[in-house]
Amino acid sequence: MRIGELAQATGTKAETIRYYEREGILPYADRTDSNYRDYSEDHLATLTFVRRARELGFSMAQVRELLALSDRDDKPCQDVDRLARSQIDEVQRKIDDLTAMRDELSRMLAACDTDRIGQCRIVESLANGSRSC
Repeated sequence: MRIGELAQATGTKAETIRYYEREGILPYADRTDSNYRDYSEDHLATLTFVRRARELGFSMAQVRELLALSDRDDKPCQDVDRLARSQIDEVQRKIDDLTAMRDELSRMLAACDTDRIGQCRIVESLANGSRSC
């Protein structure tokens, strides 16, 4: 399949596919006689794997490691488990950060009881860097 077909099948931009090739994440495609890239089902499977891992928040370094580990069917999956646990920890950290942001914004909004920008406690809080209104 050509790069446009692979892009459409995976929801990945063509430039991203080319980037993954340059970075060694996706093997280079064979070329047709007219010099078009010719992607195989293996490319589709690898790119699907990469896209799903990225959707779950794995870094490119982790994706590389997961790809390398996925080629070793006979090995125990403790390294994959370690990466997944690490990603769960990172997701929880982000949830905690987002929760704190939501709470701060809620405090700011609750403290704002004016209808004029010049007296707005939210704008004042943002301008002076204070943590709550």
